[in-house]
Amino acid sequence: MPTQAEETATLQPAEGVGKNAFLQSCETWDEWDKTAPPFQIHGNTYYVGTCGISAILVTGDDGHILLDSGVEGAAPSVLENIRKLGFDPTDIGYILMSHEHFDHVAGHAAAVETTGARVVASARAKPVLESGIVASDDPQAESNHPAMAPVQVDLVVSHGDPVTLGGITITAHATPGHTPGALSWSWTSCDASAADQSCRDFAYVDSLSPVSADSYRFTDHPQTVAAFQQSIETVAALPCDKILTPHPSSSNMIKRLRSGEVGDGNQCKNYARAIERRLDARLEREAGNAE
Repeated sequence: MPTQAEETATLQPAEGVGKNAFLQSCETWDEWDKTAPPFQIHGNTYYVGTCGISAILVTGDDGHILLDSGVEGAAPSVLENIRKLGFDPTDIGYILMSHEHFDHVAGHAAAVETTGARVVASARAKPVLESGIVASDDPQAESNHPAMAPVQVDLVVSHGDPVTLGGITITAHATPGHTPGALSWSWTSCDASAADQSCRDFAYVDSLSPVSADSYRFTDHPQTVAAFQQSIETVAALPCDKILTPHPSSSNMIKRLRSGEVGDGNQCKNYARAIERRLDARLEREAGNAE
């Protein structure tokens, strides 16, 4: 396989890519399947998703790793975005997941068909991906989530497990709450072209939003609440120069891109505390309803 430098020498990015093109095309809150221009975030980390749903590509000389695939209809545009950046989708070795809902993993089957990549998931998410049906204990199980095209899970990871491909290592962090099998991920991305060859700690943090079907009450599931609270602390402790989330709006990605915000290393901690406030408010509302 050619090195990344050799690959990009022959596969140059297409026109209409980059942060400015993305900002001109997408709104802060946008459609999940709306095609978006791809762009380089930093070093070997790229945004290849739609306007409303993230998909992240981490590239290396020995292959690439894709985090999330979006809704089923967005898979072709995610793969085309990878080509537009000058990379070959068939060089993707692994496809990772944030959480096991159709808006983030329904495109996995189509992406695997094109790339031949191996699918990575948590043990709780594995049966969901392989059946295409949301788990019965998912807070949104009764929200009429559409069935997904089943896809085989090739590698099951637990909290703290690394996924390594050549020089890329991305670490899994179990963050259940929004779904039982949710994962967040962390890695380091270095920009060899920068004068200081700067490196940044990235975290792709799961949604962690305390939403559910109308009939579901978190207070009726204390183990779920305890796991949710532990997930919040896990996220708060992540090394985090730059935070990315499955829904770009959740971490104000467009606002941060427009402002040129660099980040102070507290992005994950700030995100975790915001989620903590939302969960506490949800529990308080449920307690009020109970009274």
